[in-house]
Amino acid sequence: MYKKYIKRFFDIVCSGTALIILSPVLLITAILVRKKLGSPVIFKQERPGCHEKVFSLYKFRSMTDARDKDGNLLSDEERLPSFGRKLRSTSLDELPELWNIFRGDMSIVGPRPLLVEYLPYYTDDEAHRHDVRPGLTGWAQLNGRNVTAWDERLQQDLYYVRNCSFVLDVKILFMTVMKVLKKSDIMVGAQHGEGHGRLDKVRHYIPQRSNLLNGDPIEITGAKKRG
Repeated sequence: MYKKYIKRFFDIVCSGTALIILSPVLLITAILVRKKLGSPVIFKQERPGCHEKVFSLYKFRSMTDARDKDGNLLSDEERLPSFGRKLRSTSLDELPELWNIFRGDMSIVGPRPLLVEYLPYYTDDEAHRHDVRPGLTGWAQLNGRNVTAWDERLQQDLYYVRNCSFVLDVKILFMTVMKVLKKSDIMVGAQHGEGHGRLDKVRHYIPQRSNLLNGDPIEITGAKKRG
């Protein structure tokens, strides 16, 4: 009952209320991002949601478009200024995801939405992390946040999916606020949110798993086949 109906009701009420209350913060942050980092103010990227349906995730931009003398983008680390680091360390860059929650793409609490490119690298068991809407915060983020090894992090996501409840969601929300205020277990840099490197770099492609994106089989270029 909670997972199917009540959780979504709370997501709508809480995200809608937060968007109204935090509108001054959103506006000021947007102005500062525009002034210090340029346009576009909002960073948009496709991520897999519930049942692996792809949606557009919104965040405040935190990196510049700095390029080398040949016109090539510099590395993520080189394009991440101190202002961008502050946005990430305070989680202000995540505020636009409240709109994703209000729309129904995400939930306040759930496994974090990772990259579409990672879909062929999950085991069948790990793929069940997509049985629920991805979240603004989650159980894995409370246990190491961005510095937890992939295997452990994905198992923590599964723990949440299997034990989702109102009490657990409230606990996760409370602990998340405490961690953000204390700025604990936060990795800021090129691998922000990527655990111990990219999943598609530390694992092999799993051809046995049939991944579907919006009902269509996916093709991931450059994937390493099991051999």
